[in-house]
Amino acid sequence: MRPRFLPALLLAAAFCGLAGNARAAGNVEPETAGSGAPQASERMSDRLQPPGDRPLSAPTVDQVDPDRFGKLPDAAYGAFQRGYYITAHNLALPRAEAGDAAAQTLVAEIYARGLGMPRSATKAAEWYSKAAQQGVPEAQFQYALMLLDGNFVEKDTDRAFELMQIAADKGNRLAQFNLAQMILDRQSSFESQKRAVSYYEKAANAGLADAQYAMAQVYANGFGGRQADDKVARSWLERSAMQNFDTAQLDLGTWLVEGRGGARNTQAGFGWLKRAAEGGNVAAQNRLAKLYRAGVGVEANVIEGAAWYVSARRAGLIDPENEDFLAGLTPEEMKDAIQRANRLR
Repeated sequence: MRPRFLPALLLAAAFCGLAGNARAAGNVEPETAGSGAPQASERMSDRLQPPGDRPLSAPTVDQVDPDRFGKLPDAAYGAFQRGYYITAHNLALPRAEAGDAAAQTLVAEIYARGLGMPRSATKAAEWYSKAAQQGVPEAQFQYALMLLDGNFVEKDTDRAFELMQIAADKGNRLAQFNLAQMILDRQSSFESQKRAVSYYEKAANAGLADAQYAMAQVYANGFGGRQADDKVARSWLERSAMQNFDTAQLDLGTWLVEGRGGARNTQAGFGWLKRAAEGGNVAAQNRLAKLYRAGVGVEANVIEGAAWYVSARRAGLIDPENEDFLAGLTPEEMKDAIQRANRLR
């Protein structure tokens, strides 16, 4: 079982600040510079796959807080926190040039994300490298991603693995998640699987939704020395879903409808699938259409069901069962469904 580890995607996630987590709360100056792939096909009885059988999405970037930078001068971090990125850069840069590791990391983050100035991966790499050499876990993690990608620095997977492990062992949960991926990518032995699961678990216990979903996969399939246990798997799905991880919401909703890993609760299952569907998960939209059509967990509603499938279909998902359903609608029902689907956008 070997996962498809995608360092380029992880780097993109690190640079772009997915889900808006990169920006701290507070006033944002005008100087500031300036999400899930649909599944190709769908069936209601889908089961979770072990970590090695389908790629896990890149984890979202952690919300910025002072611990990410170490001991940072209050003025520089305070400016960053309030969205005054140019001010933060100007305050941190002299300290970074003088060798302050926390300031180096902050400057790197500003360049990496293009906060208040043009994004520069080259400058970000320079400052992440310097901070990584001084032992800042966040910088070690980010520079490891750059070494894996090889676009902005010379590719070095061995050094990347070394830095990722150091950062992971220092408690960086994103590094823990990615190290688990790297371990499985390097070797698929049983011992490697066990080691990878241990890092998934650390990241999951630290609250990373992606890792919590990975642990659900582990227990759903009995992977890495863990006994298959649907009840435990469902509990991990719940924790991940509560953090708005849409794939976990999709699977949790399905499990609740089917009664897998615990009591069957069609209304709760419908609720989770609707939440994922409203968030843009195409597979959830398709499944929601089936629930509306059959009246499972909700009062049957042909137009609503058709509308959700039309929405999924527009995103490229084709389900033969729902295709037959649409073909059986009257012209007036189809017109109403399309109008409703237009309002779902």
